Amino acid sequence: MTAYDMKEYQVNGPGWLDTERYDILVKLPAGATKKQVNAMWQSLLAERFGLMLHHEPKEFQVEELVVGKNGAKLKETAVDPAAELDPGPPKFKDGELSGPGFVTTIMANGQAHTVAKAQTLSRLTTLLGGQLHRPVLDKTGLTGKFDFGIEFKMDLRRFGPPQGGPGPAPADSAADPGPDLVAAIEQQLGLKLVSAKAKLDVLVIDKAEKVPTDN
Repeated sequence: MTAYDMKEYQVNGPGWLDTERYDILVKLPAGATKKQVNAMWQSLLAERFGLMLHHEPKEFQVEELVVGKNGAKLKETAVDPAAELDPGPPKFKDGELSGPGFVTTIMANGQAHTVAKAQTLSRLTTLLGGQLHRPVLDKTGLTGKFDFGIEFKMDLRRFGPPQGGPGPAPADSAADPGPDLVAAIEQQLGLKLVSAKAKLDVLVIDKAEKVPTDN
């Protein structure tokens, strides 16, 4: 997914891709761009795992993120562009996000709070896609970076019960569970989802070895 800049639903391959785990230690040259790093990952996968693949289009049921009738409620970021180059983890000051980042906090009852600073809407579509289990495409036409927060009720059922213990509390067990994520983005961000169909690029893995070549 990282090497080819794809989402999980855009990768079609053997089932063991979701179960096998690896430790990979690499060194990147200073100043390498994202495009160059992705090309390095592609080379590593081909050389060490014998990865062979091809692209093909596939039609998906999707949700399109659009601006609501009353306009978007997003604040353009005031973060210093130089701070956005810092590759480290999100930084906090007095419990608040002080630099670029995208953080979601989830309580045991399903209450969730997402705070974003200096982020494009692609981070939001990723969050939405994970909750809805289908692709979410940004059709807002908003290309800047924004600061925003969302309070919503997360569906914890998809995580399943932990081993050896009871399952998570139902998301609607709170006295005031609040809106789900779809309703929250409309109420709090002025954005909405529209169902549609779209053809997306899919990576089909033709060959890959479970065991990489020796160092």
